[in-house]
Amino acid sequence: MNKGTLIKQIIGSLTESLAVLEKAARASHEEATHESSKAESKYDTRGLEAAYLAGGQARQAREILDSIKAYEALPTRSFGPGEPIELTALVELDVDGVHSTYFIGPRNGGLEIRHRRKEVMVITPQSPLGQSLMGRKAGQRWAAKLGDSAVKYHIVSVS
Repeated sequence: MNKGTLIKQIIGSLTESLAVLEKAARASHEEATHESSKAESKYDTRGLEAAYLAGGQARQAREILDSIKAYEALPTRSFGPGEPIELTALVELDVDGVHSTYFIGPRNGGLEIRHRRKEVMVITPQSPLGQSLMGRKAGQRWAAKLGDSAVKYHIVSVS
């Protein structure tokens, strides 16, 4: 699997999210500053609420932009047999018989990308699963307690 292409897809998904968020932030800002949003009484908070919303959306847009920059600057590498999992590793994991593919990225854990008819989920080293994977190697198995049951993990491959 080509990591460069995968990273381009991640950046593309983030760019789409950024465009939607920027449009929503502009609309919220217009609502906050529109003449009809002026308070009619001391209990009328429409304009204030719209301003808070616009501010939150603008912060979120900055975070997405920071993520895009992080992925654009991310150096990738291939992992050979026996090498420990680190940032930019593509990990195929068997969890109780279910195979999943994960990309260890610097940000935006939970983002799902469809790459070559395969779902790839971005996870970060700070996530619980990311913490469990960091430093492990292909072929390793372990069990962890998840709620009331034990879950068996097997790292099928790392690239």
